[in-house]
Amino acid sequence: MAAQKINEAHEHISKGEKCLKTSFTKWKPDFDSAASEYSKAAVCFKNAKQYDQAKDAYLKEAECHTENKTVHVFLRAIEQAGMMMKVSLSAQKKMPEAIQYIEKACMMYMENGTPDTAAMALDRAGKLIEPINLEKAVDLYQKAAGVFENEDRLRQAVELLGKASRLLVRLKRLDEAAVALQKEKNMYKEIENFPMCFKKTTAQVLVHLHRADYVAADKCVRESYSLPGYSGSEDSVAMETLLQGYDEQDEDQVFRVCNSPLLKYMDNDYAKLAISLRVPGGGKKKAPAAPQGGASGAQTANDEEDEYEGGLC
Repeated sequence: MAAQKINEAHEHISKGEKCLKTSFTKWKPDFDSAASEYSKAAVCFKNAKQYDQAKDAYLKEAECHTENKTVHVFLRAIEQAGMMMKVSLSAQKKMPEAIQYIEKACMMYMENGTPDTAAMALDRAGKLIEPINLEKAVDLYQKAAGVFENEDRLRQAVELLGKASRLLVRLKRLDEAAVALQKEKNMYKEIENFPMCFKKTTAQVLVHLHRADYVAADKCVRESYSLPGYSGSEDSVAMETLLQGYDEQDEDQVFRVCNSPLLKYMDNDYAKLAISLRVPGGGKKKAPAAPQGGASGAQTANDEEDEYEGGLC
């Protein structure tokens, strides 16, 4: 059965290549027919579990669609190729090639006056490449957010910015993450989603403290007091307590806040920042108050006498 499907696939490939050939009587390649043949070949290869070859056939189909500017079916072919790459580990080496096709399609969408479709395509591309290349995924999510922002689709834009911010944290590119989070927060403020502004303030504080920038972290909290409902909220109390503990190098206080449900149940990348936060200089734990007088008081006095026994030299 598998062998039969493979033979059938090769027949479709041959027909597709024939459609692309030109001659004295045929001046232009027949991209539509070629795309159809490559699509049929890909299905045959997939049924035969020849995923690498199925991926190649889908990419050939996609290339035909880009040449013929039939963008409405282009993404389907690319997504199918991406699925084959997920199934086949060796095919993942070709993933950057697939992403290039998607970016090319997005340019076509923009030129054809359908920026929303371009942004959605970039989002899909980000999801495809994220398991193997976080840096490229960040780039694609930010581009998609930019397209939506230009179209005043802020809710869609901020969601994609959020994906990019989390990946920047995962990549430990914290300076860039701080900038991205501020942009997210500004967008949420513009659409009046204040609870999300509170969450972004908490994320900002964690990022800035990991950057060892207490001043920037404190500034984020101070600015957030202008947001309706922030003052006295669970978020603001937690951040004030965290900043106080960090400033006073109180390890216990920082630990309590960072392991509270409010921070532990944030998005995973920010939760990891919380539980890994350490106070400057290794911190200190609050010592229990010493009892007044008694044996302990006498011992302290004796210790002070011993310290200077034999003179100051």
